[in-house]
Amino acid sequence: YILSLLDLRNKNYLARSIIEARVKKGLTQKELARRLNTKPSVISRLETVKITPSLSFLNKLTEALGVSFRVQLGV
Repeated sequence: YILSLLDLRNKNYLARSIIEARVKKGLTQKELARRLNTKPSVISRLETVKITPSLSFLNKLTEALGVSFRVQLGV
């Protein structure tokens, strides 16, 4: 139970971070999707925590947005 709450909190944080970085860069979901060679619905689902990106997609996303994401593992 605690693990799933932490996981959800991290997913929400990631989604907010993606939105903030995209908006700061002046990109729409459609424009970001085009840069990533994916559909705007994928970006929408990432930003609404409906899906979790793979590490390779997250890497492409950070490159497209010009940011880095710090990963914290709690034990």
